[in-house]
This record gives sequence, structure tokens and C-alpha cells, in this order.
Amino acid sequence: MSIMSAIALYGIIWFMTMFLVLPFRQKSQAEAGEIVPGTPAGAPQDAQMWRKAKLVTIISTVAFVVIAAIILSEVITYEMIENITRGR
Repeated sequence: MSIMSAIALYGIIWFMTMFLVLPFRQKSQAEAGEIVPGTPAGAPQDAQMWRKAKLVTIISTVAFVVIAAIILSEVITYEMIENITRGR
């Protein structure tokens, strides 16, 4: 795996993990009872983005290490995936 492939893989894993983590422990302004004028009631009260970014970075780094190890050790190869998807 080249360095650019590794960076692309990590970026994809990071953003997928971020989209999964974003809705966790989110409280809307309507639920909190403090709606800021000019914003929708469903807007988050406190998104805690720094906390979520740190959590996502930890999770995605662990996932990247596991996936990169599988790719580099050739436990699963491109040919295996090709044979499965072509129905052989």
C-alpha cells in the first residue's frame, strides 16, 4: 500500500466514523428548552465537536491499523474479492 493509499483509506475511515458518531448524545435546543432566536428548534444545543473529533480519531486510528494490517499481510487479497464478486 502506498502512502497516498494509506492517507486516502484513513480519511475515508475517519469521515465514515464521524458520520456515525455525530448523532450520539446530541440534545436539541427544543429538548433543552433554550431555543436561540433565528435557529431551528432541532438544532443541537451543544454539539461537543472537539470531544467527538477526539473520539473519532481514536476509533478510526484503531480501525485503520486493523484494516491496514489485513491488507499488508495479504490475508484478504484483491483476487479473493474479485472471485467472490464474480460468483466463482
